[in-house]
Amino acid sequence: MPELRKDPILGRWVIISTERAQRPKDFFTSPEKSDAKNCPFCGGREGMTPPEIFAVRSNGSRPNSPGWEVRVVPNKFPALRIEGDLDKQGRGVYDRMNGIGAHEVIIETPDHTTCIEMQSRESVAQILEVYKLRLLDLSRDMRFKYILIFRNEGRAAGASLSHPHSQLIATPVTPKRVKEELTGAMEYFNYKDRCIYCDILRQEMEEHTRIVYENEQFVSFCPFASRFPFEIWVLPKKHHVDFHNFPSNEFPILADMMIVTLRKLGKALGHPQYNYILHTGPLRRPRKGYWTTIEQDFHWHIEIMPRLTQIAGFEWGTGFYINPTAPEEAAKYLRQVDL
Repeated sequence: MPELRKDPILGRWVIISTERAQRPKDFFTSPEKSDAKNCPFCGGREGMTPPEIFAVRSNGSRPNSPGWEVRVVPNKFPALRIEGDLDKQGRGVYDRMNGIGAHEVIIETPDHTTCIEMQSRESVAQILEVYKLRLLDLSRDMRFKYILIFRNEGRAAGASLSHPHSQLIATPVTPKRVKEELTGAMEYFNYKDRCIYCDILRQEMEEHTRIVYENEQFVSFCPFASRFPFEIWVLPKKHHVDFHNFPSNEFPILADMMIVTLRKLGKALGHPQYNYILHTGPLRRPRKGYWTTIEQDFHWHIEIMPRLTQIAGFEWGTGFYINPTAPEEAAKYLRQVDL
């Protein structure tokens, strides 16, 4: 029988429809064709991108030339632009402001074919360190309220190029989805004087039915109210609100977590297309009525969402999600994947 489950953070309901259950192999898709021939992100084609903002170069090579390991460039077609003022205005019931922000591409390797989970632990830790450095740099811009880092793997997930890369967008407002998480965490803290993410993590580690992988500092698990088949969250075991203040010496351990989790997902489902997003704490811009418990009530995390099902009219019309694979079954299958 289908089951309704409530997300304890957002209060959103999910339908776990086991009658629609599918085996992992039912989700397999055909591999995408390579677009390496004209890829502007490949090493040696630095002139095909806007001038780099930042790069990791261990050989002393010049900016915008070969020899880099991780490279950050402005998005050629940015959602928001960094130049200008917000110029907030209101007209009747409508509010507007200029599309000010930052939109960057983090090119994870000069090699077109080396996906993130096939890189070394050291290389992935370096990518995570670049995430941190870009967050730190942009957090100093007082126009920005939030910075989101995300990864689109595959065209169905929104990637226009298959070369391994992540993106960063800084916004002058806190996104609604993030604000819902922040509000849910704050309300739980006000009621119980505890972080809801820490409580979820504690329960998941005790029950162990939804755990995918665990190492000394991090846990990956399929959330109780998973929106999508094989959805996975990654959390640090210790409470920490801001990714950009997270100790860099723990990035190799996080790299291990991401590599193992994504490899398990890839082997189980035939390398599905997916999105992952990093939800970190908002940039604190104190103002009247601004809550002061974010340091205690929010907990940064990474959400991995395989693109295995389609969102259709019912989901758009109700805000419910229909998930044909129970998270307990998904986690059990992923735990058993032998790498």
